[in-house]
Amino acid sequence: MNESFEKAVEDVKNLKQRPGYGDLGEIYGLYKQATVGDVNIGRPSIFDLAGRGKWDAWERRKGMGKDEAKVAYIELVEDLKIKYGI
Repeated sequence: MNESFEKAVEDVKNLKQRPGYGDLGEIYGLYKQATVGDVNIGRPSIFDLAGRGKWDAWERRKGMGKDEAKVAYIELVEDLKIKYGI
């Protein structure tokens, strides 16, 4: 599974179009959950909108196992490859 996950990470970098903010949040949240686990930092300041968006996307995955997050990430990237091209 780790090879498939690493390939998916590379595939995201090679999408023909930049994913929308919603998709980017999902990508980020699943990636962080798969590589770090549950969110382990405080929520960024209200003035850091991008940081808060990323933190919120990661927090939504709280409790999901790393392997489960990797599978979800791989599946999401497969969908994004169809949606945005590669």
